[in-house]
Amino acid sequence: MANHTTGTPHHLRHPTRAGLAAIAAALLAATSLTALAVTGTATPASAAGLSPFDIPNRGATVPFVEQEAEETAHNGTKIGPDRRYGTLPSEASGREAVTLDAVGEYVEFTLTAPANAVTFRYSLPDSPSGTGRDAAIDLRANGSLLKSVPVTSRYGWYYGGYPFNNNPGDTNPHHFYDETRAMFGSTQPAGTKIRFQVSSTAQSPTFTIDLADFELVAPAITKPSGVIDVVTDFGADPSGATDSTARFQAAVDAGKAQGRAVWIPTGTFTLWDHVVVDGVTLRGAGPWYSVLGGRHPTERNRSVGIYGKYVPGGGYTGPVRAHEANGPSRNVTLRDFAIIGDIRERVDDDQVNALGGAMTNSVVDNLWLENTKVGAWMDGPMDNFTIRNTRILDQTADGVNFHTGVTNSTVTNTFVRNTGDDALAMWAQSVPNVNNSFTHNTIGVTLLANHLVSYGGRDITITDNVTADSLTNGGGIHVANRYPGVQGATGVQGTWTIARNTLIRNGNSDYNWNFGVGAIWFSALNEAFQNPTINITDTDILDSSYAALHWIEGQTNGINLDNVRIDGAGTYALQVQANSQVSFTNVRATNIAQSNPIHNCVGAGFQITQGSGNSGWYTPTPYCGPWPNPQWGGGPTSPPPTTPPPTTPPPTTPPPTSGNLALNRSTTATSTNQSYTAGNAVDGNAASYWESANNAFPQSITVDLGAVRSVDRVVLKLPAGWGSRTQTLSVLGSTDGSSYATLAGSAGRVFDPGTGNAVSIGLPSGDRRYIRVTVTGNTGWPAAQLSEVEVYGGTTTTPPPTTPPPTTPPPTTPPPSGNLAAGRSVTETSHSDVYVAANTVDSNPNTYWESANNAFPQSLTVDLGADRSVSRVVLKLPPSSAWQTRTQTLAVLGSTNGSTFTTLKASAGYTFNPASGNTATVTFTATNQRYLRLTVTGNSGWPAGQLSEFEVYSS
Repeated sequence: MANHTTGTPHHLRHPTRAGLAAIAAALLAATSLTALAVTGTATPASAAGLSPFDIPNRGATVPFVEQEAEETAHNGTKIGPDRRYGTLPSEASGREAVTLDAVGEYVEFTLTAPANAVTFRYSLPDSPSGTGRDAAIDLRANGSLLKSVPVTSRYGWYYGGYPFNNNPGDTNPHHFYDETRAMFGSTQPAGTKIRFQVSSTAQSPTFTIDLADFELVAPAITKPSGVIDVVTDFGADPSGATDSTARFQAAVDAGKAQGRAVWIPTGTFTLWDHVVVDGVTLRGAGPWYSVLGGRHPTERNRSVGIYGKYVPGGGYTGPVRAHEANGPSRNVTLRDFAIIGDIRERVDDDQVNALGGAMTNSVVDNLWLENTKVGAWMDGPMDNFTIRNTRILDQTADGVNFHTGVTNSTVTNTFVRNTGDDALAMWAQSVPNVNNSFTHNTIGVTLLANHLVSYGGRDITITDNVTADSLTNGGGIHVANRYPGVQGATGVQGTWTIARNTLIRNGNSDYNWNFGVGAIWFSALNEAFQNPTINITDTDILDSSYAALHWIEGQTNGINLDNVRIDGAGTYALQVQANSQVSFTNVRATNIAQSNPIHNCVGAGFQITQGSGNSGWYTPTPYCGPWPNPQWGGGPTSPPPTTPPPTTPPPTTPPPTSGNLALNRSTTATSTNQSYTAGNAVDGNAASYWESANNAFPQSITVDLGAVRSVDRVVLKLPAGWGSRTQTLSVLGSTDGSSYATLAGSAGRVFDPGTGNAVSIGLPSGDRRYIRVTVTGNTGWPAAQLSEVEVYGGTTTTPPPTTPPPTTPPPTTPPPSGNLAAGRSVTETSHSDVYVAANTVDSNPNTYWESANNAFPQSLTVDLGADRSVSRVVLKLPPSSAWQTRTQTLAVLGSTNGSTFTTLKASAGYTFNPASGNTATVTFTATNQRYLRLTVTGNSGWPAGQLSEFEVYSS
């Protein structure tokens, strides 16, 4: 974890054992530079350890197919397996690779799917001066030369103690590998033999190949209409020959002022300094096409980077220039480009990260971040920041760090490899980090510290990740009160959900400690844990280098392990060096290297509570003595089955015939988020709740009443302490579970804590077995949320209808006499992020709808529930002065049947000015309409339709 402007050492907890480092250096020299015997013919593929991509249903979904060099045909020399820090194979994926040290030697991969590009991981020896060397290797397809690919060791090879140097005469060599990528120039079909072959050893005596990721890269994204182009509009240089920093900065400033996205066309652009973004979308033609790079030629602490503004008194405490001040930045979108830097050393005070500063309500999507110091070091306070669908490679320090007061933020579906420090980290220094998550990420080869860690924090989620190959001074998942500013309110607090993660070859030696670090480990160095709830469930800990579970440095508690598989550990199942209280249920351990599975020298201070289903890890007489040498390779060679999220089984007692018919019944949902499962909605506890996947409407929950019952009402609840929100939802029913009829049409339902956060919906009386609630919007959170779904019968005397119901059901409450649109059902052509149409009818001017960006025209349609006389609409934007004056071009249309619309007010520009309430009124001749539609074709303030309220009046 890079320490930016603090002087605190990172991992130096005990004096460095220089003798061990020297031995490691000697071993490395023998491994990487000695001429080795070469086999005369290619060796067949041989089995290696598990790959992080072997695990189904977990980790990131990536656009490439990965192949390991040691598993392919080659005529080089396989190195490894070896996990000793400072050896060349220890840093290879799977701890094995292939070294080529003569002209004509090769590694040959066979494509399993069509590909037109490759990213390959390799190592060259350092130069005697420590500055690295440059060379090239041939890339061939079925024997024909595609191109000669440049390779370098300038971004690898560090020495000495933290934060390391580039002096080959020092001890402790590490960080040996780098990656490069190349387009083939044409698409090669499945079955093609792709070969990396040495054509010369003049520039490098050896080439070590670890793996290759083969990809079918899509064509460059077409430039959208209406964008600002950094080249044609502001003169940025796509050849990279000149510095384009000022031109990029002018473009993004204009983008904010004009409400237009900024376009990076195909090209390689040199930036000698940060570009500071705020209230703007910066997007490219794709990360293989739009590439930002560069570093100032003399001021080496300035480099390419896209930064939000710094928050006064926030996580960053260094010097701030005027255009970087007064953060956080807000409403930033960064997507579809690459930042490939030129950082060759680690200086923690230097702001040479790919992304930085503070960005609230912002999204990073489909970026490629490589060869910078940190992929994204975000200095809060800041809120609602998302990194998704991104690759973070070859960093000198962390992959991502959420530092100081970062809340409601996430990294998801992201691939991280070869970071020089924590891969994905949160550090609550002095200001709490709250409700952040790392989900569905794949992490391979973390050279220092941890794959996944939160230093302090409240209500943290770490789920559905796959991690592989940690090297030293850390493990796979770390929960800790460590590092400056982590204590009290910023310490480990609340409920932590650590679920459905797979850890492969995690945990490692610590060159400052005379023992290993566990795959999952806990530390309370700064202060004892203050009674959090830490639930570790449905987790696989495979082939750990040392212990599987580890406690050290202070009193921890609140740790619960349930359905955890430990298969292979180099030393112990449990390594206990500090007091704790831990519960174990269905924790199974096999292939533990030591016959006594627990090392415990703290005695009864480590308190174990055992549930059912435990095996293989417990002994009443733990070992306490010298640390044994680890024994590696005892883990599985094929992936174990992954455990799906739990479902609530049907009850064994008959369903109730009165009262709440849904109580404790079987439920299903289209999705769940973390531990907020569908069963929570029928458990009779309004404090527990179901939550769907985020940003993925529509979502449904279905209750099986167990038999056909007379049903005429549902009551929906949220936890009593939650803030007010409107969920747009409908209720459907079925007798057979396959054919559903609408019982209550889609409408905005207000959950108000002032009235119990409950909504009662009357239904036509009838017999149903299955009740389904479908949610299409939520103003309070971008997901469906319900704490209770209660179903009742016999509460009305309404006879069943004798004629078919209308295709659009009538409202369950009469439309209001004032604003006819308040709380009504509303639809949209599109929405951006969490800014859904229902926000425009919730009577809250601070929530708003925003359409997809750069995609006019866009429409909102409100259903008044019945034909109404209308003659006026009032349109609003949030009244805050943060919303600058803008003009939206729009028209008003009406319909009586929802299919045929006529123009009530022709398209015109309407000005929204915060000085006059950010309100526009549109009048037209009185007419009877049921549906009112607003069509937006332009917006001078943002490239989308935007409204906080869509009010409709009869006069």
